[in-house]
Amino acid sequence: MIDYSDVLEARERVQETSRRTPLEYSHTYSAMTDADVHLKLETFQRTGAFKIRGATNRIATLSDAQAQAGVVTASAGNHAQGVALAATRAGVDSKIVMPEHAPISKVKATRSYGAEVVLEGTDYNEAAQRAHEIERAEDRTYVHAFDDEMVIAGQGTIGLEILEDCPEVETVVVPIGGGGLISGIATAIKAQQPETRVVGVQAEGASSAAESLEKGERISLDGVETIADGIATRSVGETTFPYIREHVDEVVTVSDAEIAVATVYLLERSKTLVEGAGAVPLAATLFEKFDYEADETIVPVLSGGNIDLNTLTNVIVRGLVETGRYLKIRTILTDQPGALDELLDIFTAHQANIYAIHHDRTSRDVEMSDTEVEIELEMRGPDHVDEFLSALREAGYEVDVLV
Repeated sequence: MIDYSDVLEARERVQETSRRTPLEYSHTYSAMTDADVHLKLETFQRTGAFKIRGATNRIATLSDAQAQAGVVTASAGNHAQGVALAATRAGVDSKIVMPEHAPISKVKATRSYGAEVVLEGTDYNEAAQRAHEIERAEDRTYVHAFDDEMVIAGQGTIGLEILEDCPEVETVVVPIGGGGLISGIATAIKAQQPETRVVGVQAEGASSAAESLEKGERISLDGVETIADGIATRSVGETTFPYIREHVDEVVTVSDAEIAVATVYLLERSKTLVEGAGAVPLAATLFEKFDYEADETIVPVLSGGNIDLNTLTNVIVRGLVETGRYLKIRTILTDQPGALDELLDIFTAHQANIYAIHHDRTSRDVEMSDTEVEIELEMRGPDHVDEFLSALREAGYEVDVLV
């Protein structure tokens, strides 16, 4: 296992390629949690995510023969970009296998950094199988996204920066996919401040680390399903699991709905764009997935900001629904003049702002004398939604909430 000295050596190797990212105090989230919250903004890292650190450190340690043969890896996106840029800057040829449904923005970015991209497989694990075939066929060095000690050491440089910028930190909250990021950060932090707590966070639909710790052994999930594609792995790494067991104090999970809410808050309150994986540490903090004291100094690591715009649209809508800002309902009206006006009078009285109205007179679920109406609304919060729905039902309307 790597130790603190390996992380220090990694910093020397990566400092010309990676950036030292900001760590900023947040009045908003401190007020929301009664804690002292500082955000580690790896969203501002080169390539938009932390992965450039580990990739640079690994490629810097290749032998001359390995560098000449080139590298290969598999990635859902961020590691792909990190390896592509690190390899290009080092003059090493790179080939990246990405899942077929990887966000197009990440595929294009990876190619723009100089890598050859191969699209294959439904998820990271299937892409990795193809990458290992290329490794053997072309004698390339496989740069693992997380299951590599030099990659772990490179990611650990984030821990060094956190302690230097916020030495009073009491809890560091880190996303977990394969476990490379948290393994490196925890190694750096526990070596200097063993009393500082390290909390890992996974999506509920990709909770391999949490389940592995509970069972006392590495387990592999049959599949994963989460909007946080950057941590959508079926299992933590064989190399990383011992680090997690030894250095990580707790692993918790958050739902996709909670991830969406955190993403919306970061956009609206912090003017910061994050991907799902980058939002999970803040989600865990806001929704109190782990215990903390009032005024406790907490650093959520926002690991990346490379989110596909189509995904972002869906996440924003989900976040607005969860916070009572967006409502879509269906009701039945008598198909005669004035019926819609009567309904809209209730909307006006309760200040529900209409985005769109859709009539359907052809639905088999309504009488021929009626019309089905779907309405999208801007609301002001959960209490406003409850008050508005109650008013509609008290007026005799049967209302189905669609989202």
